[in-house]
Parts: sequence; C-alpha cells; structure tokens
Amino acid sequence: MFVGEQPGDAEDLTGRPFVGPAGALLDRAFADAGIDRSAAYLTNAVKHFRFQQRGKARLHQRPTTGHVNACHAWLRRELATVRPEVIVCLGATAAAAVLGAGFSLLEERGTWHQLGNGVRVLATVHPAWVLRQPAAAQGAAYRGLVDDLRLAA
Repeated sequence: MFVGEQPGDAEDLTGRPFVGPAGALLDRAFADAGIDRSAAYLTNAVKHFRFQQRGKARLHQRPTTGHVNACHAWLRRELATVRPEVIVCLGATAAAAVLGAGFSLLEERGTWHQLGNGVRVLATVHPAWVLRQPAAAQGAAYRGLVDDLRLAA
C-alpha cells in the first residue's frame, strides 16, 4: 500500500490518486524499482485537494494537521480493508498520518518501522518533491526515491 499526502489538481478532477505529473514520475520510479503498479494500492492521507485559486489555476497548499486528523478515519478503514503487509508513505504528511505526528522524514527516510499490528512501514519522499527540485538536483532526488522503493519491493 502506498500512501500519498493529498490529491493534486489532476487527481482531484479525476477522483483517482497519482494520475498527474507526480503520478507519471511515480510510474517511472515503480518500473525502475521493479514494482507492478497494478498490484499496488494507492491512496492519500488527506482525501481532498487543498488549494488556493489564482485566476484559472488551482495552486496546491499543504494540508494542516487538522486536515490529516479529519481524514484519518477513512485511512484507517482503507488499512483495515486492504490489510497490507507493507505501507510506503510518500512524503512527510503521509508519514505523520501513518506513523504519528512526531515522525521526521528527514531523519528517518528509508528506515523500516513497524505498526502495533505488525505491518512494516517505510517512508520516503513524495514524487512531487522530486519534481520541485532544481534541474541539477532532480536526478539524485529521483535515484533516492527509486532506491527507497527498491527497499519496499
């Protein structure tokens, strides 16, 4: 199971997770890491797209702790229904939703954790973060994401 942060604009419009630019990058990273996307369950910790309207554009805004808490019941139901053996948190918001508010992605990225029910959890960066890196740093950021996904595979 892969848990992202919140839907982006394309995801909000289609009602499906990871179908926008970050989803395209995640598809490529899955292929490079040997993960079959069709066998993975993808969701988001926050179920709605938080944005600020600027003309015709809807600009992403980071969800607050209140948004994560408000959507947590849905995530718990998904976890109970899917019953994953492994959860990969894509981004700090997803990691906090699954592992708790005290989790630090910068300090614990790529480190295995275990939930009380025995499910193993790995946190890594969100594909959108890779896309936001300067051109000179994007290659290394992408390779780091793929390396983390290989750990999960």
